[in-house]
Amino acid sequence: MRIRQRIVPLATAVALTGGLALTAAGPAEAARPAAGGTYLYFNKNWSNPGNSRLYLMKSIPHAKDKVLAKYRAGSGNGGRNGTDECASMQGWLPNGTYQVLGHTTHKAGGAKGINGYAIQVEDKVCKNHHTKRTALFVHSEMKPNGTQGARQPGRDNPYRWDGTNDYYSLGCIKLTPAHIKNLFAKAAHYGWPKSLKVVK
Repeated sequence: MRIRQRIVPLATAVALTGGLALTAAGPAEAARPAAGGTYLYFNKNWSNPGNSRLYLMKSIPHAKDKVLAKYRAGSGNGGRNGTDECASMQGWLPNGTYQVLGHTTHKAGGAKGINGYAIQVEDKVCKNHHTKRTALFVHSEMKPNGTQGARQPGRDNPYRWDGTNDYYSLGCIKLTPAHIKNLFAKAAHYGWPKSLKVVK
């Protein structure tokens, strides 16, 4: 997945967007939700990766964690390697816990990148212990300002959600524009998640 911006080491507090600073907390610390904190939870659907589920969860001390929101989501390109977590730019995310690095509503990645609402998570080495999956986001298909591009009959518009095929990705987790905007609103209300858990 092509990215126009890179994240510098966490020890240096940097911003993905104006006013959004990354903390110096290490991945293990940041990935552990505080009591009452929130986190993202992605449940893979092996029979239909484009019909997987992303949850916004709240950690409840001494009780079952609470589902705050649930969305249909996809990850992987839908092809032969779509469920291979070690297939860069093809397969879905490796299982495990990721630190959330930051979020923005105005990412500008160009026609082959990620635009608009986006949540970035850390890189992850897959189960073969040497392939690192990079440039990992939760995102949709939209313009950098969060609006939808014009319909282009007969072909896919990367700036517009055209249908269920848009759940496919180069490895990132994708939501519809309405769902990612709802996720941002819920996260702003309940507290922004500091981690993403990918399971199954």
